[in-house]
Amino acid sequence: MKKIKSIAELNKTAYIRNIPVILLDILLINASAFLALLLRLDFDIANIVESGYLLNALKYAPVNTVTTITIFIIMKLYVSLWEYTGPKELLRVVLAVMLSTVFEAFGMFIWKLNIPRSFTLLSGLVLTAFLASERLIYRLIVSAHRRKHSEVKKARTMLIGAGRAGSMLLKDLQQSEYSANAVVCIIDDDKKKHGQYLQGIKIVGGRESILESAEKYKVSDIILAIPTAPGKERSTILKLCQATKCRIKTIPALVQLTNGEFSIHEMRDIQVEDLLGRDAVKINLDDVMGYVSGKTVLVTGGGGSIGSELCRQIATYKPKKLVILDIYENNAYAIQQELLHDFPELSLDVMIGSVRDKNRIDALFEKYRPDIVYHAAAHKHVPLMEMSPNEAIKNNVFGTLNVVEAADRYKAETFVLISTDKAVNPTNIMGASKRICEMIVQMYSHHSDTKFVAVRFGNVLGSNGSVIPLFKRQIEQGGPVTVTHKDIIRYFMTIPEAVSLVLQAGAFAEGGEIFVLDMGNPVKIDDLARDMIRLMGYEPDA
Repeated sequence: MKKIKSIAELNKTAYIRNIPVILLDILLINASAFLALLLRLDFDIANIVESGYLLNALKYAPVNTVTTITIFIIMKLYVSLWEYTGPKELLRVVLAVMLSTVFEAFGMFIWKLNIPRSFTLLSGLVLTAFLASERLIYRLIVSAHRRKHSEVKKARTMLIGAGRAGSMLLKDLQQSEYSANAVVCIIDDDKKKHGQYLQGIKIVGGRESILESAEKYKVSDIILAIPTAPGKERSTILKLCQATKCRIKTIPALVQLTNGEFSIHEMRDIQVEDLLGRDAVKINLDDVMGYVSGKTVLVTGGGGSIGSELCRQIATYKPKKLVILDIYENNAYAIQQELLHDFPELSLDVMIGSVRDKNRIDALFEKYRPDIVYHAAAHKHVPLMEMSPNEAIKNNVFGTLNVVEAADRYKAETFVLISTDKAVNPTNIMGASKRICEMIVQMYSHHSDTKFVAVRFGNVLGSNGSVIPLFKRQIEQGGPVTVTHKDIIRYFMTIPEAVSLVLQAGAFAEGGEIFVLDMGNPVKIDDLARDMIRLMGYEPDA
């Protein structure tokens, strides 16, 4: 078993390892004294010798050397890591030399050695310059050596973006020991920057140079570092990058450059939403969520992907009570534990039950009398509902009717139905069932004191039942990736966007509206599938 060394032993080892450095410093201490004399007497060597100044400096040299080295040891100059020399280390050098200069001036005065009064000051300045240069040169040599050897192991990387974020990222990539990327070229659309260098790396051209430069510099990785670029522009650039067949990473579009710092840990692999060509929809929920505070809120289907995110965001606005209803106990338990951990002050009840059960719904409304109802419980897997149309109608249509009737009977303030864009001219059972749900909500809005509204949105990235997880599983299993028809188009949004729309709809509800999020241009499912295949390192139709 190895013996653990004490701090004193480790320091002793450091000093032994630095004996060559100490010997070099001894040489520099005496060289600086001689150079100080030369500077003071205008390089007149004969005058230096005849005046006795050289002899007096030599008499005091042993004392000065021992005193200075002792001060350097006390100031811990020989236990610092030179490869990380920075302002703090250089400040310690300056302080050590100043202290040595004071001792030197005092010693020469005590010994009554005749020497110019400016000698000690000049000697200290020269020694400071020598020591600082010594350490900085060492750092440069070590850095160059490391870069040379690490670039062999690191991935040759193209950086896209020579702005503030790109500059900070490049600095971190070059200095961090955890970096797996060596940047060999930079792309930026600003023509004024072309041909210039950023931290030693050439800016080779604009986006039109991506393919050519990737081949020329033998690039294996690409990093997109333009966090402020609009979604459509990011999508265009990323699709150009995909053609290189390189691994692609990006900085999140909404990354916060806190305190002017940036870290390589902010990088992530590109995701499907990066390719949709749409900026994230931002809603200031603080302006619209006042109506939730102090209210009793019921979320049906609260364990699902949309329902659970609704619960998380509602919990932040301090409702009087949050009631979650879900038929799947595992989902219900998961969101219950998460909310209890994240919001210990939240008044939360999690109930198991089906919206099909009219008596169960009535009992819940009678007990809690919710002010706001978010109805997210539904069957939504299109192919499964085609095989079981009766279940789609029973759960989606009659389940919604049960909750709507209870909301009306117990005088809830607001009822928000989670609907889908598949309810528009529906071509499948799931879409048709949701259209009927919308009609129920609109019908009740005409004669009820409750404000009934629906929120209609497209495919939600990452949600249960979304085409994205299906495609991902198919790709991981080696294919094939199944697309119903190559011309089918869909709108897409992220879960936070979808939930923001739902919450905003509840705040703006007057009764009878169907709210729709502006999701930009639709995406062809066939193109989406091909993009996902490329994202996961494969080539479509190969």
